[in-house]
Amino acid sequence: MAELSQKMGYVGTKILKRKVTMTRQRIVFLTGAGISVESGLSTFRGKDGLWTNEEWAYLASTDALYNDTQKCLDFYNWRRKQLAEVEPNEAHRMIAELEKEHEVTVITQNVDNLHERAGSTQVIHLHGELSKVCSMDNRTTCVKEYPLTTPIIVGDKADDGSQLRPYIVMFGEYVDSMNVAIKYVSFADIFVVIGTSLQVYPAAGFINYAHHEVPKFVIDPGEMEQCTQLGFTHFKTTATEGMKMLLEAFKEL
Repeated sequence: MAELSQKMGYVGTKILKRKVTMTRQRIVFLTGAGISVESGLSTFRGKDGLWTNEEWAYLASTDALYNDTQKCLDFYNWRRKQLAEVEPNEAHRMIAELEKEHEVTVITQNVDNLHERAGSTQVIHLHGELSKVCSMDNRTTCVKEYPLTTPIIVGDKADDGSQLRPYIVMFGEYVDSMNVAIKYVSFADIFVVIGTSLQVYPAAGFINYAHHEVPKFVIDPGEMEQCTQLGFTHFKTTATEGMKMLLEAFKEL
């Protein structure tokens, strides 16, 4: 394994106490904005990330939703239109391709639908989906698909008669799918983190729920000390290049 680490440019130490045979495995991916960068979408907390702009961070909050509703909707209309103009990249497609041989679950912090468009069928969206809308009175009701290129404006109604809003978990709202996601991580045979800074809780805590004996990988060009300290193998590169390295590493399991 040491020779493989040197050959492939691993960062950190790989700890494999549980023998894994690459028959059909439960592989769980935790993905963040970094996986969609190669498709043309911005990250959130990187150098030029969306949340470095204070106004944009405000527009993604419940404060803006209820007090500057149309301005908030316009922000999300812009993001929805942007999503309609991009396509899944090779990293998304490689993850989807793994479903042919393994039980793959994608837990994503992203609100885009690029995993689904690449072919992934088991995707848990922690922070909602730009391609859907819901009721302003209750985010969990009247959820439905909505054309990305159709703007949402004040006066548009959900099926319950309330204002229509994006199906997004905004700053100030609870992440409903946490418990389900934690269950998948805790039962994973292989756990992979891609393109997330792990700066946002509660999702950042997922790495602590993966069994200590399973193979764990992180793909990100940045420093990921919180992962390497827990025995993750770090591919310090882009999502697509990291996925190629990951598939090679799977051959050694």
